[in-house]
Amino acid sequence: MLLKKRKRTEPEIPGSSLADIAFLLLIFFLVTTTINVDTGIGLTLPPIPDESIEPPPIKERNLLKILVSAQGLVLLDDQPSSITEVKEKVKTFIKNPDSDPNLSESPDKAIVSIKTDRRTPYNVYINMLDEVIGAYNELRDEASMASYGVPFKSLDETSEEYERIAKDLYPKKISIAEPDEG
Repeated sequence: MLLKKRKRTEPEIPGSSLADIAFLLLIFFLVTTTINVDTGIGLTLPPIPDESIEPPPIKERNLLKILVSAQGLVLLDDQPSSITEVKEKVKTFIKNPDSDPNLSESPDKAIVSIKTDRRTPYNVYINMLDEVIGAYNELRDEASMASYGVPFKSLDETSEEYERIAKDLYPKKISIAEPDEG
């Protein structure tokens, strides 16, 4: 008698629950992954100006021009400067402690204009902006410490002291000029 060999069936992994497991893993990773949305430069933009109203004239004395070239060179009022000197020069320009006729009339009227070239390295531009904002922050801290004995950052944003320093004493007037075509 000849024995017939039975054909063995290959064992299979049940695939019906595989889709469920993949779906659960997908949901798990979507829920646990944090997505960083804080990218870019956070600036509060002024309101859109009314086109029927002409902007007020600005005295050259109250305008500090910062030009950053394509090579990353910094010019403060057409004078070569390094990025590390910018903060102190901006603070001096805004405060004008010696009533210098070449510096701003008052902190309220001081405007810092930053102009770059389209090929300016991004990190140089960011460093320049950090220095200018840092100058305003230091001036506000000095005023807060002198008046209230606490750093500016610790003041409540809804308090009168915060508004007096931020809006009246040292309003942040930074103009980011359009780069030249080139």
